[in-house]
Amino acid sequence: MTSRSGKFSALCLALSVGGGVSALAPVAPAMAHGTAQAAPQADAPQGITLSASDKVWLGKIEKALNSVTTFQAHMQQLDADGKRTTGVVLMQRPGQMRLAYDPPTPLLLVANQGKVVFRDNQLDQTTVIPMERTPLGLLLRQHVSLANDVTITGFQHEGGLVQVTVVRTSSPGDGSLTLVFYDNPVALRSWSVVDAQGRETRVTLFDVKSGISIPAGTFTLPAQPE
Repeated sequence: MTSRSGKFSALCLALSVGGGVSALAPVAPAMAHGTAQAAPQADAPQGITLSASDKVWLGKIEKALNSVTTFQAHMQQLDADGKRTTGVVLMQRPGQMRLAYDPPTPLLLVANQGKVVFRDNQLDQTTVIPMERTPLGLLLRQHVSLANDVTITGFQHEGGLVQVTVVRTSSPGDGSLTLVFYDNPVALRSWSVVDAQGRETRVTLFDVKSGISIPAGTFTLPAQPE
């Protein structure tokens, strides 16, 4: 894998979502023919103890996430090396997202059909990772839940913002996802992914429009390796 293609894989996992939204050290596991292979999993994660107030806020966050089935937003992505990129992100739950980066960045991410597909037009390279192995899958579910198969490893509420960090209980090595919300009204402000190397990519949203109609074909996957 080239250095740039490794950075590209990390960039896309930062969406994600989640994870995740730029240059990073590799976060995706080793690639074979453009498809991510299974990585060794870490021990079960250690969750935090939540107060009654924390649990109320988690309920509000779940309600806010599940009330939105479509949205479009401009975004700014800051990678672990301090590089900033911009673009437009569209989401349609369940299971669909598109991130198109502004020129001259030649990158495109599309999530659909249980896959996250990354396309670098300049390198003519496509990478595919199963959605369930990325933090992105947590945001794109039919019903978003911050319980059951995820573990909450961080929670903070101050300065008008609520921040919650989660990992998949069964596969914490896939990366952690941190969601940041405005608290009044509760609305998603940003997300970030910390990869297996401890490198963070953050995506901040602007001009968010929810409940919009998204044109057919928006989430058509790029051509994939055979």
